[in-house]
Amino acid sequence: MATLSFNPTRLRRPTVKSQNPSLNSTYSKKSINKLFTASKTLSNARKNHIKWHSIRCNSLSESSVSSPTNTEINEEEDDPTAELSYLDPETDPESISEWELDFCSRPILDIRGKKVWELVVCDSSLSLQYTKYFPNNVINSITLIKAIASISEELGVRLPERIRFFRSQMQIIITKACRELGIKPIPSKRCLSLMLWLEERYETVYTRHPGFQKGSKPLLALDNPFPMELPENLFGEKWAFVQLPFSAVKEEVNSLRTRFNFGAALDLDLLGIEVDDKTLIPGLAVASSRAISLAAWMNGLEVYSVEADVARACLLLSVGISTRYIYATYKKTPVTTSEAEAWEAAKKSCGGLHFLAIQEDLDSEDTVGFWLLLDLPPPPV
Repeated sequence: MATLSFNPTRLRRPTVKSQNPSLNSTYSKKSINKLFTASKTLSNARKNHIKWHSIRCNSLSESSVSSPTNTEINEEEDDPTAELSYLDPETDPESISEWELDFCSRPILDIRGKKVWELVVCDSSLSLQYTKYFPNNVINSITLIKAIASISEELGVRLPERIRFFRSQMQIIITKACRELGIKPIPSKRCLSLMLWLEERYETVYTRHPGFQKGSKPLLALDNPFPMELPENLFGEKWAFVQLPFSAVKEEVNSLRTRFNFGAALDLDLLGIEVDDKTLIPGLAVASSRAISLAAWMNGLEVYSVEADVARACLLLSVGISTRYIYATYKKTPVTTSEAEAWEAAKKSCGGLHFLAIQEDLDSEDTVGFWLLLDLPPPPV
């Protein structure tokens, strides 16, 4: 049984609504051209709505971005026009070396009838949380440089070594700002804490803002590019749809630290994904005689998800922020289509949780690379 909910002991001031998606399926560790069995009772997990309580610090400046109406805010509620500037007092500021950042317009109009922009910054543990509104006529790298520096000064934290971001349209501005400050920019959709926070802010902040524009589409929607051919250095020799009990998945994740394997983990406790040890997590195993080299190349790609594309009879590998590769293909038959559909359904029933494992042989119990992945829908802003 998998449960999606936020852990209140790790996240500051959340109110949690949990879901209980279940995975009722069985798999055999075989390639897709062999029999793949799965229960027809796979359940789809509904998205969890996370409730955060805003920390009011700085009010939105009327001179820069103001509400188009004089709507009165209930004093008992959090002010949706307020800005956040928060650092968990129990966190060592020196321990925060990586931020997640979004700089984009919101479905809110100012007194000029122009869309408001917002900078949202956090770390992966949400010990650091910062938001600031901007008018649309100051959106450039200079503004962002000043804003990033002000976060460091206001909260008493050092500038991060790395900043992750997930919007390709803002890559030039964010990259330029980061490099001016000596920060490594990392374009990556593995900004899961940030994405979940933006989803929550849409429900509890933006929709309550007096300038909210219902039905407004995101100005900078996430890319879903046409998949490209896989680079030769990323080719594996064999692959298989597989499953692992969650207890075994945790062992693989722990091995990333103890055996210094290639790969990436997720903080499931922080993200609030509670999974029973017996729950079967779907994954993809890839075998290669050059497994170590393959895993090393994959390690630099910011792997985000693996998707079974039934229409094109292939597997898609999403990396970075706007790159998709045709990772593998198979002969399209009713059997292989059913297998691919069952794998995707199993992934959805686990709330998008799945994994990619690289091995020297599919029958081996050891991996040289292991990526725990969470395929989330894009935030509504």
